[in-house]
Amino acid sequence: MQTLDDLDLRLIAALRADARTPVTTLARSLGVTRATVNHRVTRLLDSGTVLGFSVRVREERDPDLIRAVALIEVEGRSTDQVISLLRGFPEVRAIHTTNGGWDLVIELRTDTLSSFDRLLGKIRCIDGIANSQTSVLLSSVQI
Repeated sequence: MQTLDDLDLRLIAALRADARTPVTTLARSLGVTRATVNHRVTRLLDSGTVLGFSVRVREERDPDLIRAVALIEVEGRSTDQVISLLRGFPEVRAIHTTNGGWDLVIELRTDTLSSFDRLLGKIRCIDGIANSQTSVLLSSVQI
């Protein structure tokens, strides 16, 4: 898998915020040319780092959405590498570093149980992940 540099990570973050952002707007906000943005997006897609683009739906309008929290234990000093790889999954909605028995907490969302199962398989295959525990969120209480 390719190594992501700072520009790749900023581009992915911008696309996560709004994948419909025009290339010219992305280029301007990232401080690069349109050609650079086009090249980077193509490379991220071709390498499989970016799997695709999706629509976000308000959760209460999509009650069948699978939401989960995964607790991740990272081997040695590979936390930065694991975070970098997790950022490439569109189903990973948030990544949190923690203290205690787990190194990372990630929030996940998928459309189906089968896609959730495939996602967990991919995450568990990431080099540097020693252990994981995942809990599906059944309902949320408004506070």
